[in-house]
Amino acid sequence: MFIPFISSRTTARNERRRLERRKGGGAAARAAQAALDLQVYSTSTFEVILQFLFRCRTHLIYKHVGDTENRGGIWKWWRPVTTISAGNLFAGRSQGGGTRNQVYGTSAYGSGYPGVSGRGVDNRNFPFYFWPLAWGGVGFGGASYLHTNQYGHPNNSSRPGGAMTYATFPSTSGNTTFFVVSDNTTVASLITDIKSNCSSSDLNTDKVSSAPIAYKESDSTMPQPESTIQYYRASSVSLTLDGYNNSAAFEAEGTKDTPLPSSVDTTLLNCLNLTIGAATPLIDGALPRWDVPNVGVIAMIFVLYHLCPF
Repeated sequence: MFIPFISSRTTARNERRRLERRKGGGAAARAAQAALDLQVYSTSTFEVILQFLFRCRTHLIYKHVGDTENRGGIWKWWRPVTTISAGNLFAGRSQGGGTRNQVYGTSAYGSGYPGVSGRGVDNRNFPFYFWPLAWGGVGFGGASYLHTNQYGHPNNSSRPGGAMTYATFPSTSGNTTFFVVSDNTTVASLITDIKSNCSSSDLNTDKVSSAPIAYKESDSTMPQPESTIQYYRASSVSLTLDGYNNSAAFEAEGTKDTPLPSSVDTTLLNCLNLTIGAATPLIDGALPRWDVPNVGVIAMIFVLYHLCPF
């Protein structure tokens, strides 16, 4: 759930399916997308093919057992939980295990971690591989948890997906503007999906950011954590509302959120929430990144695709 009476799990599930259908476009396009979906870190062609074949086999299993929605333990096996090895950033912490059905958090920084409750993100694992947002600055008292330096500054280029950026999504009503804050890759991807999916839901597409905008922690005009109305993907994605100030972010944990303004465009809000939940990029397991797709590999996967009933 996102905000009571605005969205539901059933609606979100249907929206995800609709987005998946929209992103189709023929066997060749789907095969190429399947190849691109394997991009995570760096690997050899042989490994990529093996990974794809493994995915094919698991999809056959899903079809056989009829568990195409939750995919149970098999899906968790395909997205294994691994331990970050010594010599790497955050060595000893685990990564992986998160699934699409677990991306929704709440308005609290530190939400969206499967099986974990409580505010704050220090010393936490990476169920979706992406690091939580780093709002920067210095916080005192009850706001200190919002300004951790454990993940560097917003412009930290080591952040998976690139440095923090944001994009603007104004309503055609003229009185509501939303921002999406995340890593550069995620924001760029969501700009495309949101523009396509919410154009008929009061989104002023002419004024949507054409590209991600660098997040500068020293600029008070940037989206702020207290303006967040929803976190996703282990607090690595934030949907904020311009002009909204949730005082609960600075109070004791459990304090009731400040109500959203009555003038907020709930039609656009609902569309943004559903689209982000259905389309925010996920990493399929502990796969290495394949930075530049090889044409030969895509051709081979195209052949293998026809043996795989996705």
